[in-house]
Amino acid sequence: MTKDDVKSNAALAGVGSMATRLLLAGLAEQYERETGQRLTVAAIGGVEAARRVQAGAAFDFAVLASAAIDRLAAGGHLVGARMDVVRSGMAAAVAAGAAHPDIGTEDALRETMLRAARIGYSTGPSGDHLLRLVERWGVAETLRPRLVMARPGVPVASLIAAGEVEIGFQQLSELKDVPGVEVIGPLPAGAQLVTVFSAAICAVSQQRQAAADFLAFLGSARVEATKRAFGMEPAGSAAYGP
Repeated sequence: MTKDDVKSNAALAGVGSMATRLLLAGLAEQYERETGQRLTVAAIGGVEAARRVQAGAAFDFAVLASAAIDRLAAGGHLVGARMDVVRSGMAAAVAAGAAHPDIGTEDALRETMLRAARIGYSTGPSGDHLLRLVERWGVAETLRPRLVMARPGVPVASLIAAGEVEIGFQQLSELKDVPGVEVIGPLPAGAQLVTVFSAAICAVSQQRQAAADFLAFLGSARVEATKRAFGMEPAGSAAYGP
C-alpha cells in the first residue's frame, strides 16, 4: 500500500486510557507523518473507555490495560489477537521544590504515607492497588480519611500541583514532566504494580487492515525509544522484573 493509497482512507479512530494518552498522541502523529494515514485517539478513563467499546462506539482499535482488553475480547467486542504495547509502573510524586520522602523500601513507603497529611490516588488499576496495599499493611482505617481520589480522567499530578495533596501515586507516565510536580521515583519492589497496556481491533471497525497496520507499528522495535521517553517500557522489557 502506498502513502497515497492510505491517504484515501477514512481516519482511523482509537480509544485509550489516560495513562497512554501522551504516548498514543505522539505515536499517532509519527505514524500519520510517515504513512499519511489520519488517526484520532480519544483519551478517557479506562473504565469509561471499556464501557464505550462494549456499547459499540465507532472505534477501530482500543489500547487499554490487558485485563480490560481480555474482557472485551471475551465478550466479542474486539477481534484478532491481543498485542501488548507497553509495561507501565507506578511512581510517587510531590510538589516541585518539596522534600523527597523515602520510598526506597516497602517499609519506608508505608512510613512516608503514614506521615502524609493528604495522599492522592487515581481510579483504575493503580488506585485499586494502592488501596490493597494499605489494607495489607493494616493501616487502612488510619489512612482512609487522608486519601483523595482524583476524579475519573483527572491526573493525580493536578492534585499535587494544586496543593490539594502532599504526595500522589499513579502511573509514572502520568506524573513525569508535569509543571509543578516532581517524581520521587518508582514504587519499591513488593509494592510496585506493573500494568501491561495492550491493543486490539474493535469488532465494529470497518478498517480492520488499516487498524492492524497501526497496531503493528505500535509493537515495532523502532518506537521503543519513544515509549521510554514517555515513562513506559516496551512490552517485552524486563525493566520492572518478571
